Amino acid sequence: QVQLVESGGGLVHPGGSLRLSCAASGTHFSLLAMGWYRQPPGKQREFVAAISSHSTTNYVDSVKGRFTISRDNAKQSVYLQMDSLKPEDTAVYYCAHLAGDYDPSPQGSWGQGTQVTVSS
Repeated sequence: QVQLVESGGGLVHPGGSLRLSCAASGTHFSLLAMGWYRQPPGKQREFVAAISSHSTTNYVDSVKGRFTISRDNAKQSVYLQMDSLKPEDTAVYYCAHLAGDYDPSPQGSWGQGTQVTVSS
């Protein structure tokens, strides 16, 4: 069972940046595909970005060129660098371990998430 703890959210102006972190424990982290999902207010949770065990990345179209996912296997952590933030990026962001390197389906239980609010 993988335990995940997200951090790094906050309030930021449009055009600003935030870096989210996710600390994992409980399994062989380096073998896992990891990802970020988000849930905007009043909407369903949606896929944002994924990184494979080989560090291949994939993004939803709406964040391409603005967000960067990365991982540090030594720290059992995954990160989401978010630049050029827009109000529509406002959401609770969740870290997840994924079904596989080519399957972004989230596995296991969700963490508590971290709130990102983009507003002037």
